[in-house]
Amino acid sequence: MLRFTPPLGRLLGALALLVALGCSDDAQPSGSPDAGDAGADAPADTAPSDASDASLPDAATPDAADVATDDAPDAATRAPLTVVTFNTGSGPELAHDAAPDDGYTSVEAELTDAWYGNGLAWRPFIEATRQFFATLEADVVVFQEIFWPGECPGIPAEAQAGFVCEGWGEGDPTVAELLLGEGYQVMCHPGKPDKCAAVRRGAGRFRGCDGDLCLEGMEGAPVPGCGSGARVARAVIELEAGGELTLVNVHGTSGLSDDEADCRVRQVEQVFVDMGDGEPAVGEGATLIMGDLNTDPGRFAGADPSADRWLDFVGEGARFHFVSDVGEDAAPSYAGLFNIDHVMADELEGACWIAGVTSERPPVMEAVFFDHKPVVCVVE
Repeated sequence: MLRFTPPLGRLLGALALLVALGCSDDAQPSGSPDAGDAGADAPADTAPSDASDASLPDAATPDAADVATDDAPDAATRAPLTVVTFNTGSGPELAHDAAPDDGYTSVEAELTDAWYGNGLAWRPFIEATRQFFATLEADVVVFQEIFWPGECPGIPAEAQAGFVCEGWGEGDPTVAELLLGEGYQVMCHPGKPDKCAAVRRGAGRFRGCDGDLCLEGMEGAPVPGCGSGARVARAVIELEAGGELTLVNVHGTSGLSDDEADCRVRQVEQVFVDMGDGEPAVGEGATLIMGDLNTDPGRFAGADPSADRWLDFVGEGARFHFVSDVGEDAAPSYAGLFNIDHVMADELEGACWIAGVTSERPPVMEAVFFDHKPVVCVVE
């Protein structure tokens, strides 16, 4: 069992900062199918420090040859995949009035908080994020806290100007579809349309999904007492190269109370023990687990039981390993301090970079909006 034990003072300081930042699940708009359970996090999408750049060197960005395995069992495992996990949420307390002058101020941030669940819904930022994804040609993507435009009919006209709801109608693309463009299938969690997965059709397709969007097509179930809808969900990708890949998207409950930590523990157990149907979310074959854990397994082990529970199943001696960086010195994906967005796998190996943190990897955009940064991995 892998363990990272930071000095107590540093750990307590980190936990205190999380409390001060107000991590909560109370960001979803009142009309949402899951009011009060969106899991919004709070620090700014600011430029990284040099120290952050140094913690994940350029060598962590592999070419296909860097991650090739001579003993791969079939063509499916030899084909490299670019995979991304991205929590696209925000918060009104970020420095939205700071430079650059992008037209999105604290006024728009309050509207995003009140009506859009702090999810990505501002059209210029959707376009900037679309351009980011256009540079990647990602094969598999998972989102957390992405606005679901099905909420638009309940949002007043005065809160729609500049947002995706302005002029949106039933049948128009969702935010996830707008970010990725044509050529992708999108599937979302049962009861959680703000948590979705996507696969590029050139890489594979979701089993059981014939169209471009299968809104509640992923398999999952809520954890009793931990909000409605599934925060852990599974889909099977039939790979174009042959074979299958089980994909699990995770958005752990946020917060530092005993009850919130217990919800995260039970969500980890959904992944590896019982998703709610008597079977774990992970498959028997190649499996990829991605998402926002809302805990840092490398820094919070010994203080957060959900961090410990992740390390029961992922790490030395376990079937699964972290593809993304983990540990006290891991490059942060959140708040400039914490590494709570992760990629894990059993049969897949690879390496990752973080937009706006890894050296020579610019942020998604210069504007202040996101409180997480996307983690991008090339796996094989």
